[in-house]
Amino acid sequence: MVGKKRAPKRGKRTPIGDRVTFLAMMDKDVIADIKQVAIEEHRAAWDVMEQAAREFLRRRAKMTK
Repeated sequence: MVGKKRAPKRGKRTPIGDRVTFLAMMDKDVIADIKQVAIEEHRAAWDVMEQAAREFLRRRAKMTK
């Protein structure tokens, strides 16, 4: 019996360290742009988003001081 071949997994999906999954809803164009940046920079989309979130939090912390 011949089984179906699974398509190989695309992209980098293995988180590093003690990261956990976080689900967020975003505009589809924003998601597409994030994915494009990740491809261009040879990074995972979650890594692009984590960097953006850290930068946002740093700017916000400076504003609240």
